[in-house]
Amino acid sequence: MRQYLIRRFLQLIPTLVGISLVIFLIFALAPGDAISSNLDPHMSAERKAELRAQMHLDQPKYVQYYYWAKGIVHGDLGESFYYKKSVSSVMKDYIPNSFKLALTSLVLGVLIAVPIGIVSATKQYSGFDSFFTVFALIGISMPSFFFGLLLIKFLAVDLRVLPVSGMETPGSSFTGFAKFLDQTKHMLLPLTVLTLGSVGSWMRYTRSSMLEVIRQDYIRTARAKGLKEKVVIYKHALRNALIPVITLLGFSIPGLFSGAVLTETIFNWPGIGPVQINAVNGRDYYLLMGTNMLLALLTLVGNLVADVAYALVDPRIRLK
Repeated sequence: MRQYLIRRFLQLIPTLVGISLVIFLIFALAPGDAISSNLDPHMSAERKAELRAQMHLDQPKYVQYYYWAKGIVHGDLGESFYYKKSVSSVMKDYIPNSFKLALTSLVLGVLIAVPIGIVSATKQYSGFDSFFTVFALIGISMPSFFFGLLLIKFLAVDLRVLPVSGMETPGSSFTGFAKFLDQTKHMLLPLTVLTLGSVGSWMRYTRSSMLEVIRQDYIRTARAKGLKEKVVIYKHALRNALIPVITLLGFSIPGLFSGAVLTETIFNWPGIGPVQINAVNGRDYYLLMGTNMLLALLTLVGNLVADVAYALVDPRIRLK
């Protein structure tokens, strides 16, 4: 196991270098830059040239990449021209808010969807299965922005039981548990939107995986031995059925930090999603490259976590 982990971590280095080259070239070859998009039109040409020299935008692309990569090696992701501070500071300010919302949605989605998927598979074509199949299809098909606007209309505007947007009550000075309750109240609407979609996806994956597993020969053998149905399902079938679910969990790790762009924008949640939209509009490429490199790293780490979890769930899998 240790040698496997060391080898996989060493493989991350050239992979990240290749990803960084692709990300840099995509943004470097895009038309415009932060200087031309955000500067005062009355600024002198000398000042514009000075700023471009400071950001190395007057240099060839490979020189720009050298300075950017050199900064990353030293822990410097560059300066955000839009937010007037370092990229690390911007990410530090906004990513925790997205992480809080996404992690809560992920935990709720898994806790709700996996048991429902298991029961739906064991009771295929029953009323329970039909109801939650329709529920899952609605959750998957309904656009998040439309569902979010409906919740705002009925719960925030008409009934006024929940706040419309934001993360905290404006002008409030809550501390401790009162602050937690206030943030929870603001989180309920965007959390409902994200959880509905995730429950549908997780439930369908769990159901499909369980249906495939419970038709295997070893499951029929376990039943023929006289084992209780709960033992057959939750001890023998569930471990193998969880392998596709673990794969999804691994791919969900980057989503915890990337933010839900539409949902966060609709509910004015101060997460990294709207920040990336502002960065795109403002040609703030250093910020975009920093967030995309973080997501690339998390994607690779998520794959590694999924591979390790395979071995923990299925004893037939050995990591060498």
